[in-house]
Amino acid sequence: MLDIIIRGGDVVTPEGVAKADVGIKGETIAAVATAGVLDAQAASRVIDATGRIVMPGGIDPHVHMQHAFVIPTGETYYTRGPDHVGMAALCGGTTTLIDFAYVESAGSVEAGITARDAQFKGKAACDWAYHLMLQSDPSEQVVQGLGEAIQAGYPTVKIFTTNIWPQRKGRMVDLGDMWEVFKVLAARGGLGVIHAEDNDLVMHMYAKLIREGRTGFENMAEVHSQLSEDISFRRVIRLAESVPGCALYMMHVSAATGVGAIREARAKGLPIYGESLHQYMLYTSDDYKRTNGQIYHTYPSLKTKADQQALWDGTLDGAINCVATDDLCCTLREKTFGKRIDDTTGGNSGIEPRLAVMYTEMVTKRGYSLPRYVDLVSSNAAKLMGLYPHKGAIAVGSDADITILDPTRRGHIRAVDLRQTDYTPWEGHEINAWPVLTMLRGVVKVEDGRYLGKPGDGRYLKRKIPAEVIEGPLL
Repeated sequence: MLDIIIRGGDVVTPEGVAKADVGIKGETIAAVATAGVLDAQAASRVIDATGRIVMPGGIDPHVHMQHAFVIPTGETYYTRGPDHVGMAALCGGTTTLIDFAYVESAGSVEAGITARDAQFKGKAACDWAYHLMLQSDPSEQVVQGLGEAIQAGYPTVKIFTTNIWPQRKGRMVDLGDMWEVFKVLAARGGLGVIHAEDNDLVMHMYAKLIREGRTGFENMAEVHSQLSEDISFRRVIRLAESVPGCALYMMHVSAATGVGAIREARAKGLPIYGESLHQYMLYTSDDYKRTNGQIYHTYPSLKTKADQQALWDGTLDGAINCVATDDLCCTLREKTFGKRIDDTTGGNSGIEPRLAVMYTEMVTKRGYSLPRYVDLVSSNAAKLMGLYPHKGAIAVGSDADITILDPTRRGHIRAVDLRQTDYTPWEGHEINAWPVLTMLRGVVKVEDGRYLGKPGDGRYLKRKIPAEVIEGPLL
């Protein structure tokens, strides 16, 4: 006997879209059948999805929960944790989040994972995983420990090529240490996830603009520029090319130059993948001039309309594989406290409306197919990050992580309707669909706006990067 049948929706499967029934038993999908075939009498519950879109739960591969950040007063704040952000994710149709475990250079990889586990286990509302985030000058113990961690189910390693702010130290990993890490990734089957900006150029532009008195955050695009992305992407990719078997996932691509570098690398058969963020794809540096323009910002900066178009083009030709959020859930006061190029808080409160915003922009306005939309907000992240087909697919044997979108739920986003925080960068943005049901491993967590989950419902996901991801550009 089935526990749940989702009946008659437009189901997005790995094979395409079809009107179908989805049968769920326990935590997994037990059947995908022609609409009306599954016996309603043989299930504890039948959910009518007629006229609705049934898709795998969203996957956001780039979020920052319970993350320390400093405002200009010197005070340290923390973003909301996995209980609250996980709840907001589920309300927006996302069921899996990938955050970061901080590995101290003089510590150990194991200690970084253990410390992060203490903040997540028993608290996370949805399923989650970690990228291992390195700091400057990682010790030989840390570099070697990465190999063991990769094989233990922590296969993605975050590297910064800049300290981002002139007053910050300890974030940037230099080229020599990066080279050593790349060797470990290649030998053990890991994936590098890279924040790539040219530190020399970024710091030069900070000094130049401060000297000229142009310190307002509206000048951010001159500091975190297209040229910086171009130089750093090509440098990092060239280094990876020198290490056979080294695969990279370039995080938050913001400029046409980054898209071009990824596209050229993939044309050579290199396993290089790209992620952008929904704010880069829909906002530009002109939006910094709006009231509370900081709410649109993350690092690197917003760019131009031409860069924006290049990102959209990248989603069509394979240079951009995932659309993430770089989610950082704080209050409006905290987000807008900084007003200078060197103190504005990064990140964005965007996890809850992501699926609705991107459905509207991709499917309704740009004519993307439902499978391409699902790939960009769910399935591709699952494939690249070692979660597929348990996550990111509606298929027999997959986890029953399912989101039902109602394409008749039209209107505009308002912060007062969201659960994440007291502002949204998407205020007033048109939407042409909204999730009306979210299921995590066979259990309904959100239905018709009611949150039914609780802290601790989530589960950590150990992962292994598939060989085909590493062997060449899979997607």
